[in-house]
Amino acid sequence: MAFIVFEGLDGAGKSSLIEGLKQRLLDMQQDFVFTREPGGTPLAEELREIILRNEGEAPCPRAELLLYEAARAQHVNKFIKPSLDENKWVICDRFTASTFAFQKGGRSLNETDIHWLNSFATDGLKADISILLDLPVEVSKQRTNQRVEATGVEKDRFELEADDFHQKVRKAYLELAQLEKDSWIVLDATKSPEEVKKDFFTALVQKGFLSE
Repeated sequence: MAFIVFEGLDGAGKSSLIEGLKQRLLDMQQDFVFTREPGGTPLAEELREIILRNEGEAPCPRAELLLYEAARAQHVNKFIKPSLDENKWVICDRFTASTFAFQKGGRSLNETDIHWLNSFATDGLKADISILLDLPVEVSKQRTNQRVEATGVEKDRFELEADDFHQKVRKAYLELAQLEKDSWIVLDATKSPEEVKKDFFTALVQKGFLSE
């Protein structure tokens, strides 16, 4: 089993890479589940709607952090840990690193508080490997705008934040990946999807998660 998390700015290509991993695991006949944060359980999905919605009262930064951690605690307890106990691979779109990047980097909340709350909410659970699809903010913004035009789905509250906010988020991601580099894979998300996928699987083999 393995607990693999995908991180990055919006438009970085997480969904495409996740689909590639799913297919690889299907070919291997390896049991897996896919989930996301915030979300992953009925209660956590309700909290997701509150966190990301544009209408109504927006949570202050500390309330925002606590909403994320509440959703995470439910998600880990009710879905992630039971799946790992069944020896399934768990593929997750965002996890604790997103909280570090968005709430510490973007919101400038206290780093120590965030690490403590992450540990409390997860009961100490950490990803086996985190995948950062690194992308310049201007490219992220361009891709997000293209998605909105193509799908008609409006931007969420975080996607509407100023470029400076997302610059801080990107910087925090890169800092964390450098500090914990043994458990991170950083990919250049400006490359083509096929090139990113090739780099990704090569790195997973090198880290011992997949065989050739």
